[in-house]
Amino acid sequence: MNGELFAGYPTARVDEAVGPDGRLRNGWVEVAAALERLGSAGLVAAAGDLGARRRERGVVVSAWADGRQELRPVPMDPVPRVMDAGTWAALSSGVAQRHRALNAFLADVYRPAGRRRGDTDRAAEIVRAGMVPEWAVAHGPGRDPGAVARAWPGQPRATVAAADVIRGADGRWLVMRDALRVPSGIGYALANRESARAATPELLTGLGSRLVDPTDAVRLLRGALTAAAPPACTGTPQIAVLTQGESDGAWFEHQVLAEALGAPLVRAGDLWPRGDSGVEVAVDGGRLPVDVLYRRFDDALLGAYPTGAGLPLDVGLTEAVRAGRLTLANVPGNGVADDAAGYAWVPAMIRFYLGEEPLLESARTWVLADPSAWAAVRDRLHELEVQEVAGYGGRGVVHGPGCSAAELAALREEIAAAPHRFVAREPVEPSTAPTLVDGVLRPRPVDLRVFSVAGATTTTLPVALTRVAPEAAPARVGVPGAGSKDTWLLR
Repeated sequence: MNGELFAGYPTARVDEAVGPDGRLRNGWVEVAAALERLGSAGLVAAAGDLGARRRERGVVVSAWADGRQELRPVPMDPVPRVMDAGTWAALSSGVAQRHRALNAFLADVYRPAGRRRGDTDRAAEIVRAGMVPEWAVAHGPGRDPGAVARAWPGQPRATVAAADVIRGADGRWLVMRDALRVPSGIGYALANRESARAATPELLTGLGSRLVDPTDAVRLLRGALTAAAPPACTGTPQIAVLTQGESDGAWFEHQVLAEALGAPLVRAGDLWPRGDSGVEVAVDGGRLPVDVLYRRFDDALLGAYPTGAGLPLDVGLTEAVRAGRLTLANVPGNGVADDAAGYAWVPAMIRFYLGEEPLLESARTWVLADPSAWAAVRDRLHELEVQEVAGYGGRGVVHGPGCSAAELAALREEIAAAPHRFVAREPVEPSTAPTLVDGVLRPRPVDLRVFSVAGATTTTLPVALTRVAPEAAPARVGVPGAGSKDTWLLR
C-alpha cells in the first residue's frame, strides 16, 4: 500500500478501506489518492475548519451527565466513509424489508376491535399463529392502548424508520437496532454533507456524478409525509414539524428538517383547534391549517405539554386524528415493535407478514422472559451483552466482557428477580474505517444508521449517518460524544 497517510495503518480488525494484505479495497483507491493530495497537514487543517464551522452552526446533541442534561458538540472526522453501489443496494433492500414487516406488525397489534377476522379473539394474528408470544405484545413496555385511535385506518404507523447496522468480523452486515418512534439522524447526515462541502471540497469533486446527492432524501421524506395526509384532506397537504423545543436533545436537527422541508417548526403551545375539528398552528402572527405533523416529540411527553387552547397535547392531537383531519407521523405507541425484545422477532415478522426470508441478519438474541433462554445464558453473562427491554436507543446496555466478577454477580441476581425486563445478545465487533487521530489515520469502529420512509411504497432514503466510536476499544458506537463522518454512497 502506497502513500504517506496509510503507511503503517493497522489491519488487525476488519477494516472497510484496507484489507488484511494491506491493500486498499475496491472503491477506496480514488478516495485515498484525494486524501494523499491533501496530506496530513491538510487533513488536520480541515478538521479544525470542520470543528469551527460546526460550532458556529450549532451541531450539537444532548447527553445526561451527573444527573443533568448538557449539550455536546458532534465532532466530524474529515475522512469520509465510502459505500459502494452493490453494498448500498443490499442494505437498502434489507432495511426497507424490515420497515414493511414492522409496519405490518404495528397494524396487527393496533387493529381496532371489530376488524379482526372472525372477531372472536383480539390477539394479534402473529400471536395466534404462535410466531410471537402473547405477553410480548400485551405487556410490552412500549405498548400504548390509546394509540389505536391515533391513526386513521390503513395509515402506516411508522412513516419514518431507521435501522442501525454494522459490518461484523466475517464481513456480513447485521442490523443491531430498529427505530420507529422518533428516529433521529437525517438532519445530522445532511449537516455532515454541508460541512464536508465547505471544509473538504477537494475530496467531493473527484467523484462527480458517481456520488449520490443526499438532498434527494428530502424530496422522498416530503413525499412520504405528503402521502400520509388524512382522508379529509382535499388539497395539497400542509406539513409542520412538531418539536418539544430547545430542551430537546435533537433541537438542532428539528431546525434542519423544518428548513429543508419548507415546513413551519412548531411547539405544543402553537397548536390550536379549528372549527372543522382539525388543527391549525400559530405562525408569524397568523394561523395556518395543518394536515400532517412530523412528530419529533417523545411519546412519554405528549401529555405533559398543553396546546395553545390549554388541552393536553395528546388529547388535542387524538381528537383531530379521530375526526380524520390530522395525521401524526410517526404514530405514538410504536415502541411495542422496536424495543429490545421486539428486535428478536423481526425475522419472524418478515416471514409471517411478507412471506420472505430476511435479507439482513440480526445479532443472536435471547429474550430472558423465556425460562429456557435464561437457563442457556445464566452462566455466560461474562461473554454477552445484556440490555433492558425498555432501554430504547441503546440505553441500559451492560457489556459483560467488561464487568468485574462482583458486577456480573449483581447483574445475575437482578435478572433472576425479573427476567422479563432483559434480553441478552452475542456481542458483535464492528468493522473499522480510517479516522484522523492526532494527525494520522487510525482504524476506529463505525456503525451506520439507514433511514426509510413508508409512502406510496417503502423506500430507503439516499442518505446515511456514520457514527464513530471515540476509542479503538471497547467498540461502542452511536453514543453521545462519539464522532461522525460524511457517508459517501456511490452509484
